[in-house]
Amino acid sequence: MQYQNVCLEGIGYELAPNVVTSQDIEDKLAPLYERLNLPAGRLELMSGIKERRFWDNGQSPGDVAVKAGRKALESTGIAVEKIGALFHGAVCRNFLEPATASVEHNSLGLSEKTLLFDLSNACLGVLDSMVMIANMIELGQIKAGLAVAGEMGESLVNTTIDALNSDLTLTRKTVKSSFASLTIGSGAVAVLLTHKDISKTGHRLIGGVSRCRTESSALCTSNKDKGFSEGATPLMETDSEELLNAGCALAADTWNDFTKELGWGAHDIARSFTHQVGSAHRRLLYQSIGLDVEKDYATLPFLGNVGSVSLPITLAYGMERALMKKGDKVALLGIGSGLNCLMLGLEW
Repeated sequence: MQYQNVCLEGIGYELAPNVVTSQDIEDKLAPLYERLNLPAGRLELMSGIKERRFWDNGQSPGDVAVKAGRKALESTGIAVEKIGALFHGAVCRNFLEPATASVEHNSLGLSEKTLLFDLSNACLGVLDSMVMIANMIELGQIKAGLAVAGEMGESLVNTTIDALNSDLTLTRKTVKSSFASLTIGSGAVAVLLTHKDISKTGHRLIGGVSRCRTESSALCTSNKDKGFSEGATPLMETDSEELLNAGCALAADTWNDFTKELGWGAHDIARSFTHQVGSAHRRLLYQSIGLDVEKDYATLPFLGNVGSVSLPITLAYGMERALMKKGDKVALLGIGSGLNCLMLGLEW
């Protein structure tokens, strides 16, 4: 896919207020650590995550996504009546029905002509939403659109801690499938795309490539959807080693197609931003695609894995720090369980 008329106009984000360190989590896992004689500090050592952030009680995915959406609109000066599409791309939602996007639409005061829906695709939801909006802009259907997400990792982390401490059958081997769940953090983001005719930034979305490898869909799965039933608490099982290898292999193939589609080489790219999973994933990903890891910017150590929010919020940090200059080529390297990989190219 290639675009001629789409610009990244701005990104708004909201940080969760409560900092939770990996040491804090290990302290809560003291019964498990003592039972299995696990070394202290292994969570940060293995993941590269020193801390992550959690929301206060009572917040919803839609609440925090609206805060990010307002920031995106206010920072760009794009009028709400210009927004022709609003997609909620988070793993987390307010409820099964209606779409969380409908709540966000109302809170943001958008037009009744706005197309809206929730788009669920694990950690790729925001990037996939960007593609949907970009397609609509390119077709001339809308002038601007918002991709928003609010991820709430505290429930998964706390449920995982309780499950690990209460399961007396666990061994050092079987506990590994729950490790990835402890890396999750919380945050919210909103990405605003516009037609180039109303853009003030000129940051063009050039195009991208999407690839999947669904035979690996069982490598990272949640428990079954229990809907509104009592005791519906989130848990995840992840084969981290196999997921790492399969994910990076898929990324390498996607990268080859991506560079051909855009006519870019690794030497052309000034900056790259990835989905923040773990330090081992970051190293192997860049080795697999042959891109200098020094071109990457990482938020993993202080935000953890924030699901669909992870890559766009990291890009926002890069924008705030003026890491890109006019004319720079920027690669967005997204990957999510399923497995799915989506790589997008920007020209600053």
